[in-house]
Amino acid sequence: MKKLLGIVFLLLNTVNANAATVVGSVNGKPVTDTDITARTELMAKQGKVSKTNRKQAFQNIVDDYIKLDYAANYNVKPTDKDADKELKQMNLGEMSDTVHAMARLAMRANIAWNVMMARTIVPHIEVSQSDIDEEKASIAREHGLPVEITMLRVIDMPNDIYQKLSKPKNCDEAEKMIENFGGYPQKITAQHYELAPEVRERIANLPLLTWSKNENNSIFLVCSEKKTKEYKNLDEIIKQNAIYKKASFNGDQQLKQLRRKAVIIVNDERYKL
Repeated sequence: MKKLLGIVFLLLNTVNANAATVVGSVNGKPVTDTDITARTELMAKQGKVSKTNRKQAFQNIVDDYIKLDYAANYNVKPTDKDADKELKQMNLGEMSDTVHAMARLAMRANIAWNVMMARTIVPHIEVSQSDIDEEKASIAREHGLPVEITMLRVIDMPNDIYQKLSKPKNCDEAEKMIENFGGYPQKITAQHYELAPEVRERIANLPLLTWSKNENNSIFLVCSEKKTKEYKNLDEIIKQNAIYKKASFNGDQQLKQLRRKAVIIVNDERYKL
């Protein structure tokens, strides 16, 4: 009998030692310290590393359950098979069973949330032409556009000579004008995105055949602009990006509201939200 009791006692101790500690719950679904450890490992694989990883991991798990519960109300229920299909494309490498379970949870939540955004948020977002033009201008300043530009650049331009320059009728006339004043114009044809950022900044919003300001004794004149084949898709790409940005913002606001409605219990002070 004593031997039997000893075996039972040993088994109980083993179970207790291996049992995960429940640090909180979301709408009745428990979150354990094992879950959080697995999630931090997943985050590390994704390159998301910070000093507060465990607290962020807990927050991510909470959000996953909230997203899945919300989507389930609309009969949107991604499966583990759906998640595994997407995870395979991410090439995260080898994962333990616990990390794989967390990866599945995160991916199912991501799929569900994207479906709900597409159904409930995206259809109500409007993007105006001014929004597109503003984003296009921003892209032009930072990265350049798929536009072929022919322009003149003049260096060592004395300010007194610059003051005598008039608006030319064409690029050839602009070249001759500079040459008549003893200058040496450089004619350049290049893609807008190939130009140095400071050059793009100088010619931004500069009308055709108009001399730029004389800065550091150098001036520019844009002779012509020619849109490339890629340019025709630019407005649509920018529109989709603008919709995505607005949808992401609205989605974050929606998630905040869902957090307030969710029953979130935190048993460990370290994970207080």
